[in-house]
Amino acid sequence: MALQDKYINPFTDFIEAAEIARFTPDEKNRYEESLKYYRDLKNVVDTSFDEGKAEIALQMKLKGLETSLIAEVTGLSVEEIEYL
Repeated sequence: MALQDKYINPFTDFIEAAEIARFTPDEKNRYEESLKYYRDLKNVVDTSFDEGKAEIALQMKLKGLETSLIAEVTGLSVEEIEYL
């Protein structure tokens, strides 16, 4: 759901919670398993993204680019870059 959709209908979270509360035990288990799978997958993607930024920063550092420029481009802190 897009962020702007929440402002169109401020009761979206309440409605979703009410729908989940009506789930049968089997539906609730499947929902929770699906949610766990989604969160696990999101964590893998987020970790890979962070590792990729660190790898790019390291390559930039090895090329002799200024730490402040690397921080600006990658979004990493100066401390994180100096640690590489």
